[in-house]
Amino acid sequence: AWQARALTAAGALLAAASVGLSAYAAHVADGDARAALQTAALFAFGHGIVLAVAGRTAGGRLEMLSLLGLLLGTLLFAGALVSRHLLGGPSFFAPWGGLLTISGWLLYAVAALRS
Repeated sequence: AWQARALTAAGALLAAASVGLSAYAAHVADGDARAALQTAALFAFGHGIVLAVAGRTAGGRLEMLSLLGLLLGTLLFAGALVSRHLLGGPSFFAPWGGLLTISGWLLYAVAALRS
């Protein structure tokens, strides 16, 4: 289905962006910004890989919903860290992203137990 392909592509894009973000953090950022950007890169890379792999085989509605939660949570969490340290924006969405990501993982566990 196109949704599974979209999640797979989004995961690959997240992983690619995380490599660039990690390089930026290592070579340009200092102090707290470096640590926060490395955290965002690690979070995006790990979840990007999961989406790239799991998206290819996702079939059930619950599984697709859980992967969508992982994607949105990652974008909110990592995006808030990047926004704060590169653009001076708020980090308001970071906790919501974390909560959504945790929920996505729990839903993925439920989907696995039901299949």
